[in-house]
Amino acid sequence: MNKESIFESLPKREITRKGFVKLCGIGAGTLAMNNALLKFAFGQDNVSTGRTVKKIKGLHDLVAIKGDDPYAITVKAVEALGGMDKFVKKNSVVLIKPNIGWDRSPEQAGNTNPYVVGALVDMCFKAGAKRVNIFDNTCNESKRCYENSGIEKIAKGKGANVYFVDDWNVVKAKFSYKSPMEGWPIYRDALECDTFINAPVLKHHGLTGLTISMKNLMGICSGNRGLIHFDIGTKLAHLTDFIKPDLTVIDAYRVLARNGPSGGDLKDVLDMKTIITGSDPVLCDSYAAKLMGKEPLSFSYIEQAVKLNLGNADILKADILTITA
Repeated sequence: MNKESIFESLPKREITRKGFVKLCGIGAGTLAMNNALLKFAFGQDNVSTGRTVKKIKGLHDLVAIKGDDPYAITVKAVEALGGMDKFVKKNSVVLIKPNIGWDRSPEQAGNTNPYVVGALVDMCFKAGAKRVNIFDNTCNESKRCYENSGIEKIAKGKGANVYFVDDWNVVKAKFSYKSPMEGWPIYRDALECDTFINAPVLKHHGLTGLTISMKNLMGICSGNRGLIHFDIGTKLAHLTDFIKPDLTVIDAYRVLARNGPSGGDLKDVLDMKTIITGSDPVLCDSYAAKLMGKEPLSFSYIEQAVKLNLGNADILKADILTITA
């Protein structure tokens, strides 16, 4: 059968004027929808002024607990602070932001301990959370980081939504003051949550000295994150102000004392078996710095955060509860 015969064999259908107008309408609607999706996807006119501060006050300014079981001491630390009910309400959406940046096992202490994350997931659901999201913008290949850290398996097993980030699903940061983070693309899910729990691992960092909660927020940023390392103290302080974490839980169970942030050699790992919790990220980072024998204000991001009145770096003026389980 030749080409003409094929077309002649197809059913003929006349397009009426009404049908033509309808067809044009469908096409225009589709075009408008596609334009809206493109506008959303690429962030045009899509900005955010950040999360609203809740100023949740616990029973203490900070709780630090030491014990053998990372899951158990995480639960006890949050309970001593007043319980997860203070931070998570029924039918709410929670984001837990651990460090999952490196293709490392839990023993190597490059990422947040998976049992710390698992404890937080359980407590959030027990408090009535509708959904618990977990993600990180990883430094190594994401699939391997999620799998080898142990976080994906444990958190998913407890019902959390653990997923890779989409670089199109971002909003642009807008500040009420001059900021080097102005216009930076931030993952939408970090902002559109009812509760933000920052759950970093305490470890050495070659550039900043230590990476703790404020540095962990780089994982909610898209774009060329290497540029954040220029004037990093100011940028991390502003990012903390933008996100306003509701709860900070620092994993100091196994601590990478040298050759961070990736590590890899077990000789660089210390067993501190400690969990630090609080609603003031500046105080939490300051306490963690002291735990490592460092002066808090020697870290540029803590110094800048204090200048912005984001929290307290003076441990002696804080209500701190320490517990040995």
